[in-house]
Amino acid sequence: MFSANDFIPETYSASIDQGSFTWSAPSNIALVKYWGKKEHQIPANPSISFTLNHCKTITKMGFYKKENNGNFSFDLLFEGKPKEDFKPKIEKFLERIELYLPFLKDYHFTIDTQNTFPHSSGIASSASGMAALAMNFMSLEKVLQSEMTDDYCYQKASFLARLGSGSACRSVKGSVVVWGNHNNTKGSSDLFGVEFPNTIHDNFRNYQNTILLVDKGEKQVSSTVGHDLMHNHPFAERRFAQAHDNLDKLSIILQNGNLDEFIKIVESEALTLHAMMMTSMPYFILMKPNTLEIINAIWKFRNETKIPVCFTLDAGANVHVLYPKNDCKKVLQFIKDELVGYCQNGHYICDEIGFGAQLIIDN
Repeated sequence: MFSANDFIPETYSASIDQGSFTWSAPSNIALVKYWGKKEHQIPANPSISFTLNHCKTITKMGFYKKENNGNFSFDLLFEGKPKEDFKPKIEKFLERIELYLPFLKDYHFTIDTQNTFPHSSGIASSASGMAALAMNFMSLEKVLQSEMTDDYCYQKASFLARLGSGSACRSVKGSVVVWGNHNNTKGSSDLFGVEFPNTIHDNFRNYQNTILLVDKGEKQVSSTVGHDLMHNHPFAERRFAQAHDNLDKLSIILQNGNLDEFIKIVESEALTLHAMMMTSMPYFILMKPNTLEIINAIWKFRNETKIPVCFTLDAGANVHVLYPKNDCKKVLQFIKDELVGYCQNGHYICDEIGFGAQLIIDN
């Protein structure tokens, strides 16, 4: 088990003057939700997520050694164009991780990033973006420290990504990822995400996730503000205990393949997340009328057809429709026939379980 101090390097055994890497990292969707955090991006409760496959960020990071190493130095591009308004977030990220990557001020970086999903699609890109950037930095450190193991590299990347965006630590490695200390999950940690340690039932292989884009606008409430509202929330402690209990139950379900019980936990978790926001002070309703229409239509369809389709939600109005690969044809027809009309401009994205970050180019 790695601790934070294990990620502070003593010396580097090699050097490099310039180069570039390109990594992709996916978004993820939590099944047991993380809501509320402590100092240093530590989660108030454990969470578990499906890693997505197609919705990802692709980040190319070029670098060269500079003469003056007194400050961070970087250019930030989004889809090839300067992205000045995002630079303060990257600057803050670099400040947080400098202790663990002491070479950061030695180089000038050009960070060029793009998403495979539409920019205004309402899918949070902070998780995939920070995970992709963390993997690029770790590729550079692995050159400087050639004896580094792959296991250490991925764990440290998850650790670093968390310091940029909490859920980003779940986008580094694995199809099903647990983040947060949990007594019954071997190797789990508040510091980084870990692959689900047990064998996953065939029912969840290639599980499908169709994202219905109900509202593609800016978030009404930032994640930071939302998490902070849990500090004095009247139901916070019970919610944190519930998350531990639900992770226990879901861990068993993922192994035994019980789809009915999977649906109960996943939908309850989604509604609990929104209930916590509706009962905070100040309070928020992030669902839209069309979100509720979709949920009711899914319940009706499931009841009539007995097809094990369910929904989950992030902290917004969009709906993630989850279902087995075997039911893909029928569920997609249902989505086209009955749910697309509730989506903004009829937009939806088809995705499925993926495998985490991937190295695309190493120069």
